[in-house]
Amino acid sequence: MTDSSNEPDIDTTSLTRRDRARRNPARPTAPAKAPRLSRQSNRTEKVVAASTAPHAPHPKTKAKAKPLRSAVILTMVAGLIATVALPAYAATRPTSEALTLQQVSEGDAQSLVVASDATSTALTRGSYDATTAAEITQKKAEEAAAAAAAARAAAAVAATSTATSIPLNVNLTSPGTGEVRWPILNFTKGRGLWDSGYHQGQDLLAPAMTPIYAAAAGVVSISAESVGGYGVGIEIQHVIGGQQVATMYGHMTYGTRQVQVGDSVAAGQLIGFVGSTGSSTANHLHFEVHINGSVVDPWDWLIANAGAL
Repeated sequence: MTDSSNEPDIDTTSLTRRDRARRNPARPTAPAKAPRLSRQSNRTEKVVAASTAPHAPHPKTKAKAKPLRSAVILTMVAGLIATVALPAYAATRPTSEALTLQQVSEGDAQSLVVASDATSTALTRGSYDATTAAEITQKKAEEAAAAAAAARAAAAVAATSTATSIPLNVNLTSPGTGEVRWPILNFTKGRGLWDSGYHQGQDLLAPAMTPIYAAAAGVVSISAESVGGYGVGIEIQHVIGGQQVATMYGHMTYGTRQVQVGDSVAAGQLIGFVGSTGSSTANHLHFEVHINGSVVDPWDWLIANAGAL
């Protein structure tokens, strides 16, 4: 049973009065002060606490970890590059190592077999020399001069042999006494003025070495072994009937010219022999006549002035 003697009296007849229990908040209890330890005990406690507390990384250790991580990443990248690049390099790499020119020549040297009686000659500095550009030019000029001299000598020999082949019984003067003579006898009329293109004369076909005569008296203005397409040719200037007349004789035989530039000739005088030099395909005399600088028909001029043969 409960002892009610200690309980306070309560007025049960009052309806408005209520019993409120007064509640006071509990005051916090101050923590008990730890006993003050000596300095040596405090140090010992710190050491014990540090040994038992969980280990935290040192700031310097964190700083060192970042470069280490970067080094590991770079190592992995380098390994990846090596894995990809090395096979490609191996595929493009030459199969053999580079050799010097001397090594190649030693490996691919050629041998020379000579007769047993062959002797070797040691080259000295004076056994060979170098040629400069000026010396080469001079040598070419000397060779050209020598070739020209040889050509002149050959031409002289040919002229001598041809001159000696001239018949001894030739008539050295064209027959007749007129001022104009026929330049050749015993011929066949060939291509005439303007025939078959640009042809300024009359072709008189005759065997080689047939005598050729001056058509009229005059002075030799051209006499050469090569006069363009005329080959061996001679030109004579005349004054006939008060007009300037020039007669041309082409395709003569080499070395048979009997007159030179500046020589005065008489009508019907021997000046050369028939040939086929220059632009010619057969032995004949190409005869031209120019009056006061204009081309005239040689055949008509001869018929009119020398008469028919």
